[in-house]
Amino acid sequence: MALQISATNPEHPALLLELPWQLPLEQWPEEVLVPLPRGISRHVVRYARAGDEVIAVKELAERPALREYELLRDLDRLGIPAVDPLAVVTGRADSDEAPLEPVLVTRHLGGSMPYRSMFETTMRPATMHRLMDALAVLLVRLHLAGFAWGDCSLSNTLFRRDAGAYAAYLVDAETGDLHPQLSPGQRDYDLDLARVNISGELLDLEASGALHPSVDAIEFGMEICSRYNGLWEELTRRSVYPAGKYHYIERRIRRLNELGFDVAEMQIEHAPNGDTVTFVPKVVDAGHHQRQLLRLTGLDTEENQARRLLNDLESWMATQDDYAPGDPLGARPEVLAHRWVRDVFRPTVRAVPLEMRGSMDSAEIYHELLEHRWYLSERAQHDIGLDTAVDDYITNILPKARETLQPTPATAD
Repeated sequence: MALQISATNPEHPALLLELPWQLPLEQWPEEVLVPLPRGISRHVVRYARAGDEVIAVKELAERPALREYELLRDLDRLGIPAVDPLAVVTGRADSDEAPLEPVLVTRHLGGSMPYRSMFETTMRPATMHRLMDALAVLLVRLHLAGFAWGDCSLSNTLFRRDAGAYAAYLVDAETGDLHPQLSPGQRDYDLDLARVNISGELLDLEASGALHPSVDAIEFGMEICSRYNGLWEELTRRSVYPAGKYHYIERRIRRLNELGFDVAEMQIEHAPNGDTVTFVPKVVDAGHHQRQLLRLTGLDTEENQARRLLNDLESWMATQDDYAPGDPLGARPEVLAHRWVRDVFRPTVRAVPLEMRGSMDSAEIYHELLEHRWYLSERAQHDIGLDTAVDDYITNILPKARETLQPTPATAD
């Protein structure tokens, strides 16, 4: 059977043809591989370079490879945080014409890390709580979209820094199923699997001495359940308000916006006696601040990063002479936002040398600089300014942090 490459982009097959498909993944030469940390997987996985792309290549049987490829494409269309599917390669054979397993090719998620790499230095419990928050948000987003994961775990997730928190991405959809809507039983099954898997993974870390001594692996496994249930309740609960108190509905929507979700569709019912109004969010979309920042500035970031950048943008806009909300003669918010990107955001990020950034993207660097500015200003009891914060960050903070930053190919802003 001839080698076949099914790809999402017509440019990818030409790039992928250069790779040594006639060899099992375990025998790929070092010159085509990229030394990035890998998580635990039931399959052989390698990172390689194809043109300018860093890709993840996973060996598995043809049917599950094609199925996972389509599921990842579905998740991409739904806007769910998951790795990008690039291709499925079938018809592989070695030099003796013996068949080799097909492979699924996905794009490496820049700046991401598997959980085991994050535990190479003992992770503080507060940081672990942030990981549980990120995983709970991912699982809720999957369930809102009708996706039953079937194997939610730390091993099947990649994490990226997100303005002091983390963003979680699904990396293995092999066991998943997409439905119009999930039943409570399907959601509970996924959540129970998550609890068991996470507790088991943490017990494994405990046995290797990589778990903080104050962390109870079983209790942390239970934490994903409480955090998931709290978020699910907030996003889907039915609220009953007194008639005429429509600002209660607005307050509920603002609360959902603060959590990073938009209410795309809602149901409002008046009681027959007219005394109460029932409000139910029917369709809830994640990425409220991401969309707002992207619309204003063209910057595509994680949700917490977007929230932080929007706060800085609004503070900066208030200092501009032509900022006049509601005045038709004032500058439009989009004009001011692009001026902020040009005059503040990009020059600030570019002041940090590329070789010192590690895995941090531009939005994360800017967040770090804002945090450092706040810290120095608190210590000095006055605003020290962004330029001073940048100089101090480069001189005193980045050299110490470089050892903990996973190196990835640097890109210009």
